[in-house]
Amino acid sequence: MQPGSPRSPKERSRSSAAFMRTPSLLPLCALAVLCFLCPSPADSQVSARTLSRSLDQLVQEADCIVHGVVLSRTIEPHPHLRNLMTQVVTLKVAETYKGRAQKTLVFRQYVGNVAQGNPASDYHKGEEMILLLGPVSEYGLSSPAGLEQGRFRITLDRAHRPIAVNGRGNVGLFDRVEQAARARNAPLSPHLTTVLRQMPAPLLVTDLEQIIRTFARSR
Repeated sequence: MQPGSPRSPKERSRSSAAFMRTPSLLPLCALAVLCFLCPSPADSQVSARTLSRSLDQLVQEADCIVHGVVLSRTIEPHPHLRNLMTQVVTLKVAETYKGRAQKTLVFRQYVGNVAQGNPASDYHKGEEMILLLGPVSEYGLSSPAGLEQGRFRITLDRAHRPIAVNGRGNVGLFDRVEQAARARNAPLSPHLTTVLRQMPAPLLVTDLEQIIRTFARSR
């Protein structure tokens, strides 16, 4: 057929049939956009919460703040989303600073790639900690506010005093906390003000408790 010559009805019919057999890219594009706009429950739990948080922000974001000891930690698939690996952590609660008082706290947290490890979700039996736990999602998942920032491991210093350090070594923990206390009309003692002005360092548990209580009351 010469270029520009009109196609016969038979040729037009074959061309239309071939077009109908060719998969359309529109559904694929729509699916890609949908996946981008609607993250998975695991992504929703992790996204944005790794930004630096000050202690007042962590207290505000937490639904439950407790001081306790890890009783157990098990790795298992999510009961409904089977491709999602989670850990179930059980804590024996010694004290509750925010939220409903309870003797035992159980929560489920996304763990990501188990083979590669995930320090932000690492709990050990017998470990003492202060945990600022965020709200439970629609998928039954929860995690510390700011992830590793909202989980303080408790050990003893050289003077055998209990001290608390979060997963970021307390870096950024006191940023703008004094200003936040003044804005909420929640005065801090001269001692705590001095503590807040120090460089990031292990924090006495008694000081951490006082600051947490101050902001938990000022909601």
